Amino acid sequence: MVADRVSNSFHPRRRHQDVHQAQQTIYDFLLDIVKDWSTEDVLDEFKGLFLQHHETVSASTVPALYAILFANNEQEFHNTLKRSCYILINNWEVAREHSAIRGLIQLFADPSIRKASVSPTIKRLRQWIQSFVDSDDFQGLKLFVANRFSNEVPHWSNRYTAYLLAPQYINTSNPLEQREAARALSQRLRDKFKFDLAMYTAHFQKVPTQQRRDNPTMLGDSALRVIKALVAKRGMFSHHNLARIFHDQTRDLSYGSYKNSLIEYLLFSAIKTDFVVTLENKLKEKLDKLYVKFNQQPLDPSLVLLTSNRVIDYLMTEDTETPSTLFSLLLTNGRPLTLAIVLLKLILVSPNSHPYLDARIADLIRYYEQFPREECQWIINFLEIYGVTLAICGSNVQYNLVHVQQDANASNAETASFDEYRIFSQMMKELHWAPLRHSSLEDLKTLEDMKDTGA
Repeated sequence: MVADRVSNSFHPRRRHQDVHQAQQTIYDFLLDIVKDWSTEDVLDEFKGLFLQHHETVSASTVPALYAILFANNEQEFHNTLKRSCYILINNWEVAREHSAIRGLIQLFADPSIRKASVSPTIKRLRQWIQSFVDSDDFQGLKLFVANRFSNEVPHWSNRYTAYLLAPQYINTSNPLEQREAARALSQRLRDKFKFDLAMYTAHFQKVPTQQRRDNPTMLGDSALRVIKALVAKRGMFSHHNLARIFHDQTRDLSYGSYKNSLIEYLLFSAIKTDFVVTLENKLKEKLDKLYVKFNQQPLDPSLVLLTSNRVIDYLMTEDTETPSTLFSLLLTNGRPLTLAIVLLKLILVSPNSHPYLDARIADLIRYYEQFPREECQWIINFLEIYGVTLAICGSNVQYNLVHVQQDANASNAETASFDEYRIFSQMMKELHWAPLRHSSLEDLKTLEDMKDTGA
């Protein structure tokens, strides 16, 4: 038997080294075939290796798999299977072979995984595969086909896969192939939304109702009013210009002064209602206690990044599991656009906080997805408005409002309502500053440790 041959060739004293070599043998094999073979043949080889346990084209892959099994380390097997999946997914995502990704996920529904076996080795293999299928990592794999099963009614959270992928690509403990695949799919979904939104707004005002593009949001026709409200804030006081002004004016401040200026910047132009005053006071209370020992020191990029991330925590979730007090306050008071704009302003002055913000949004989606859709309308409304805000004010599509005079008695541009404006869009160069180096979870943890210890 293959198992007997392998058990005799792997000495226990070389187990760790052999497991590493065995894993690399499997990875190299998959990398070779995914580039040259048809997707059907690649899926057959993957199924034969992991699920049906028969010889593959490569004579070394099955012995390599058994070497991992004989090491009796379930986590190493889990890591091997996970990375093997992402090697295929990453290559197929780049090649737009989405049906192949779907086929890979469906392989894990093979009934043979649940079959009993008299072989202790096969029994162990099937138990470990079952554990993998029941793991969070497999749920992460399913995100790559979340919106592609035509025979299932998608969960409402599937619509926000672009955010749910963020924890995968910012976590440096994940395989590189997983991070690259997650980032690529997330970006593709965002780009598609931006394009669909631009096409919707362009066609909505020009063609009959039956010929209009589908609305890519769940806001109905009110999406146009949100867009017009965002586009109307242009010129000297646009969000990009305000961010640049704030960046220039605060670079030489002490950290303590910067925190006060940050609150003013985030709430600049917001009408001073009782609610906004409450929000301002609560943010000030939080920031006054943040990294106090650095208050008299000059501002540095790491403090900007960490402070922006802490504000995101205050506004979203402080424990990565439940909504923060300020998040609940903002949304229950019907202020999703206020929150969306504050978050936009944060990532404009701290671009490397964007992945961190996406991960916190993913945390909130995971929290709320336990509830039925009808109980989640306010969080869905926020996610839709935030998505529109980012597409309008934070992307490389420039939207413009043009006043269209309907007749001789129509109002002039200064007194016109939004209904008398039309939206036009055009591509432009992306507006951003060079990103900081510290963007991964590992780098952020290092920064936080340094700030906590005063290094």
